[in-house]
Amino acid sequence: MKKKECPSCAMNVDESSKECPICGYGFVEATPWIKYMAIFLIILFLLTYFVL
Repeated sequence: MKKKECPSCAMNVDESSKECPICGYGFVEATPWIKYMAIFLIILFLLTYFVL
């Protein structure tokens, strides 16, 4: 199984886990539209910054 590291306690937990069994840290999953919106806003900012 794939593992991911808990940012709170640095333990390796299963990638499908919603929270760390050691410290209880809740993993937040970013939805794809948030990533696309962030990329869009960065591109928009860069275009307006370099054009003006």
